[in-house]
Amino acid sequence: MRKLFFILLTFHLASTVIYSQAGWYSQFSVTVSYLYCIDFPNVSTGWSCGQNGTIVKTTNGGTNWSPQLSGTTGFLYTIFFIDVNTGWTAGQNGVIKKTTNSGVNWVTQSSSFTGYIYSLFFTDASTGYFAGSSGVIYKTTTGGTSWSPQQSNVTNTLSCIYFPPSGTSLTGYISGGTGTAGTILKTIDGGNNWILLTGTGNNWLFGIYFTNSLTGWSGGINGALIYTSDGGNNWITQTSGTVNRIVSLSFADANTGWAAGYAGTIIRTTNGGNNWTAQVSNSIENLWFIDFVDANSGWAAGWNGTILHTTNGGVTFINPISNEIPEGFSLSQNYPNPFNPSTNFEFQIADFGFVNLTIYDILGREVQTLVNENLKPGIYKADLNASNFESGIYFCKLIAGSYTETKKMVLLK
Repeated sequence: MRKLFFILLTFHLASTVIYSQAGWYSQFSVTVSYLYCIDFPNVSTGWSCGQNGTIVKTTNGGTNWSPQLSGTTGFLYTIFFIDVNTGWTAGQNGVIKKTTNSGVNWVTQSSSFTGYIYSLFFTDASTGYFAGSSGVIYKTTTGGTSWSPQQSNVTNTLSCIYFPPSGTSLTGYISGGTGTAGTILKTIDGGNNWILLTGTGNNWLFGIYFTNSLTGWSGGINGALIYTSDGGNNWITQTSGTVNRIVSLSFADANTGWAAGYAGTIIRTTNGGNNWTAQVSNSIENLWFIDFVDANSGWAAGWNGTILHTTNGGVTFINPISNEIPEGFSLSQNYPNPFNPSTNFEFQIADFGFVNLTIYDILGREVQTLVNENLKPGIYKADLNASNFESGIYFCKLIAGSYTETKKMVLLK
């Protein structure tokens, strides 16, 4: 009977699907084109766009992506959905495309602009804006049927446009700049007037994000990060901890946010940017956009078809505790055991390679992955918080190359 149980458990461990995974991990985007933007109106449905008119879509949180026909071969730099059916994408040569059927068909819209559109944003199904090269800003009140130019009073590149979700839909911000100066524009009247804000620094700014009409952040070259709490009247420099270009930001609330950029950079704050900490993205590609739908579920898109996903805010649960190279592989029994609700494991890795450390329930279902990445030789500690688990028997399984070991543990609540 015990032998039969082991066989059934082994079958379950090999055949089930992960539904919770720590940190950032790659998704198969079905393209190798550069991706410049990603947008999820909810946790399941999202789109990404990029080079060569590429648009890819998912309806299951990115587990599977499928290509869509955009009708253009130019670069698409921005994509924005007001709901799961209605969205726009735009890019090279002033191209604007709209869908009202979730991307099954993309219909060309037109404006008088023929340059580069780098960002577009809609406050509702009718009212939207785009910004791009040469200081250009356009607005529509007809869902994109017609577009009218607005006066920016600048001529440099405008990279990102954002209207805060709270407050009136008339207040918005645009970031941009040149190689020697950052630019942030603000409107409080729906774009009838755009004001050039001062004190934004000398770094070309790319991403911008506001959690309300007063509180926002912008990032740029050389790891620049600036913050305002008074609607842009004053800007404070924050320490990003990176020299890589920051291209995009996304916040779940006024305290918790992320920024992404070149060389796989992802940083996170939980105190409004007073401190930023690096996260392990498991990528070296340049990341151009990051989008979170809540404090746990987020995606980042970048060069060479890169799409990264996290289901726990990007937090990893392992720490190296020794650089000593072990003679072999091992997984220690968790401590404490039984436990409630937290416990930890030590494991040893003898050779550089891919390591997976996953928690399974008594039925063999994968309930959380603690490690799923390449690790160098060393001794590590992994932490597990099982506050969302039910009481019962669980198993922790380590796979490192050809080495496999499983430990039984008991959660008592």
